[in-house]
Amino acid sequence: MAEPTGGVDHVGSVRDAFMVQQGATWDTLTQTLDPSVKVAETDPIENTQSIARPRVCSDGDLIEKAACSFTHSEGEELPPAASERNPNLAGKPFSASALSVIVHPRLPRIPTAHMNVRFFNVDHGDGHWYFGGGMDLTPHFLYEDDAITWHEHARDTCRDEAQYHKFKRQCDTYFCLPHRHEARGIGGLFFDDLNEPDFPSCFNLALRVCEHFRAAYTAIFNLRKDSLTTPEDEGWMLHRRSRYAEFNLIHDRGTRYGLQSGRRVESVLASMPPRANWVYGVKAETDEQRELLECLRNPREWL
Repeated sequence: MAEPTGGVDHVGSVRDAFMVQQGATWDTLTQTLDPSVKVAETDPIENTQSIARPRVCSDGDLIEKAACSFTHSEGEELPPAASERNPNLAGKPFSASALSVIVHPRLPRIPTAHMNVRFFNVDHGDGHWYFGGGMDLTPHFLYEDDAITWHEHARDTCRDEAQYHKFKRQCDTYFCLPHRHEARGIGGLFFDDLNEPDFPSCFNLALRVCEHFRAAYTAIFNLRKDSLTTPEDEGWMLHRRSRYAEFNLIHDRGTRYGLQSGRRVESVLASMPPRANWVYGVKAETDEQRELLECLRNPREWL
């Protein structure tokens, strides 16, 4: 991986690198994991202030829906969802680049996966910048080997063990449904407002998130793609997808930011699952289902 220099044009170097990562991730999804997917043809939008490159595929044998979208925007006022943790930045001009990836598999034994990296350059005169992002896994059935693989890659993404444990705790805290008293999945990494120790270190971390996401998910995906499934398994997957949708619509800051910043609604909500069930009073009926819920209600250390 090329070392970012952290030169004057932070905005341009991050924007271009994130677009490269989008291409590599899209190729992994549509050429390596499931070449049978149908690609939605969406023209990129480019003007003097923004670039939008939404990429969505669906109806594959193994991937029911996936989105891998890059955006770059410039604005006169930072949206509230991006400034609520830093009120001193509210209302200031900004540039932002982001790559967001979500995979909803067709088969219940393959987990749902999500990755996001983002960069904000705020109040250009003062040069305030920060990175955010992470990767998290949402299984419908718990396989400890998959969880260990995922978290090994998450750890290898980080500068050291201390950084991994910090970002893991933040992931467990953020991807939580308090009204359900359960986590969305088995976690991974989550960080925001990151600008230490320096620009090259933070930039490299964001690029490693993209690379380790692809490596970890490819390994898990290939291990589970031939698993047998039943109608009961699919029903449980659709039930768990409803929890995923609840988080995105109620709690996710990225969803709020996208809507507040005036992005195309179809692109903002591209992370939503293609199908989900809200059946009243669903309870875990099998040992596997109960094992998953126990893990989601009591997040574990995997390494």
